[in-house]
Amino acid sequence: MFGILSAGIAPGLALLSYFYLKDEYESEPISMVLRTFIFGALLVFPIMFIQYVFEVENIVQSDFIKAFLSTSLLEEFFKWFILFYTVYQHVIFDEPYDGIVYGVSVSLGFATAENILYLIANGLEHAIGRALLPVSSHALFGVIMGYYLGKGKFSQVLKSKWILLSLSVPFLLHGVYDYILISFDYWVFYILPFMVFLWWLALRKVKIARSLSGKHSDPSIEVPNSLHL
Repeated sequence: MFGILSAGIAPGLALLSYFYLKDEYESEPISMVLRTFIFGALLVFPIMFIQYVFEVENIVQSDFIKAFLSTSLLEEFFKWFILFYTVYQHVIFDEPYDGIVYGVSVSLGFATAENILYLIANGLEHAIGRALLPVSSHALFGVIMGYYLGKGKFSQVLKSKWILLSLSVPFLLHGVYDYILISFDYWVFYILPFMVFLWWLALRKVKIARSLSGKHSDPSIEVPNSLHL
């Protein structure tokens, strides 16, 4: 059991540490980061219950609905809800990159709890695959969600646009990810390039958010035109 817990927790903590340490200007309180991580972990149980009801009631009748409704929409909405109502309006959310820290935290809390439950049910031999795909993808969805929340909070105009994107973009990406896994026999040939793209996109958002945080901390710093999108 200790091995399963270690293998289940380690990838999430490693990824959380990586994105947390990318914050160059004012690191977030560890207590708040851990709180959002725990909130994310607790989301697993109501989401599993709703997914179980969907299955029992035969609501999920196609791979598309399963990928985009019972998995992607449920998971990303609940993570977004936690971020928006517990972090977005909090005083500690004081620079654009903070959105990424908390987005990753709540996403990896969810992914870690889900990972532990999966390894308990299916065995430790799945630990590496789980770390490389589900845990990593949740972290990257969290980066993108948090990036757009940060844009929404600190933009003077079009706030509603960025808030909408903070839910819709992770939802669409997560839906595509799950659809590839459940719909294609040779899914590995599709998921690998998709994960490369997801990492590229997330790291670009990290770079932009760090530049925006630098400008927020010191208005004399200019953000390159190539990083405004």
